[in-house]
Amino acid sequence: MQKKQITVVYGEQPREMVVTLLTTLKPEEGLPRNAKIGLKPNLVLDKPASSGATTHPELVEGIIQYFQAKGYHNLVIMEGSWVGSQTQQAFRVCGYRELATKYGVELVDLKKDRTVQKKTPTGEIKVCAAPLGVDFLINLPVLKAHCQTELTCALKNLKGCLPDQEKRRFHQLGLHRPIAELASVLPVHLTIVDAICGDLTFEEGGNPVPMGRLLAGTDPVLLDSYAAALLGLAVAEIPYIELAAALGVGVADLSAAEVVEVNPEAKTMGEFRLSGRARGLARLIEERKACSACYGSLIHALHRLDEEGSLDRLPKNAGRIKIGQVFRGESGSGIGIGNCTRKFDCALAGCPPTAREIKDFLHELLTD
Repeated sequence: MQKKQITVVYGEQPREMVVTLLTTLKPEEGLPRNAKIGLKPNLVLDKPASSGATTHPELVEGIIQYFQAKGYHNLVIMEGSWVGSQTQQAFRVCGYRELATKYGVELVDLKKDRTVQKKTPTGEIKVCAAPLGVDFLINLPVLKAHCQTELTCALKNLKGCLPDQEKRRFHQLGLHRPIAELASVLPVHLTIVDAICGDLTFEEGGNPVPMGRLLAGTDPVLLDSYAAALLGLAVAEIPYIELAAALGVGVADLSAAEVVEVNPEAKTMGEFRLSGRARGLARLIEERKACSACYGSLIHALHRLDEEGSLDRLPKNAGRIKIGQVFRGESGSGIGIGNCTRKFDCALAGCPPTAREIKDFLHELLTD
């Protein structure tokens, strides 16, 4: 088996690091000067990259500088934030509006994009047209934890290329298989992983962990396998990786990887581990096909209550907190979170409610 290369650059300056990375990889070779180059960061919500939630704008700036210096001027940044968040707000807060103005690069809000039906082994997926319409797509995920899939990196970042309705449907379908099938119909030419300071507790940031590196490769499956190993996870713990491999998206076996460290002398960080915080709090929740934004907000709210020392004062007779699309239309006496549980006797509306709203709602239910 021919080895597939994963390239690693260490440091703390994303702009300089990515220029070094691209200079090593030379992705422009064979690419016409008039090629349309799409940049897909992770702007899941409106939080700065320092929070560990979103892609550093300096990384994107370095990519733009690199390609423009070589005569490529048809670049576009595209993203669709998660359900309940506004992409335009994320563009502004995360520094991308300023970046686009400075370099004359177009910003595309994928929530407003038209969609294209793509056939998959189990049906069809509605994919935003913009990422399908570029000549060279660069995926720019953040390496971080995820409260439902353990890890979010290369493959899962493509979920931002879906309209909100389809994002919700992915959760109805179980999330893992549709993530794999999306990768099989949305070609990515290069993936550069922002592993500068991803949050290894929650995908929405707030607990950044310095990792000081960028990872790059052309096989998103292999990159996710490598990222999982970096965080102490087995590939089997993240089903969408092996499912994507089975669909021919890439290779999950790390023995197929040749890891090239461009500047090993700059490596300062060692091993990393997910905090496991979300998994521990999940014991209090009955989750049935909940959207990430809603579930993530609930996990975050429970985390804050626990920090205050009041989590054990939630009413025990109410059972586990209900959340998810399966509860739509059901009624009961338990605690429900989100519009899907609105018929429960004790429920908080919202699609999704914010973590603060959930925390305040649960706080009112605390017993002495």
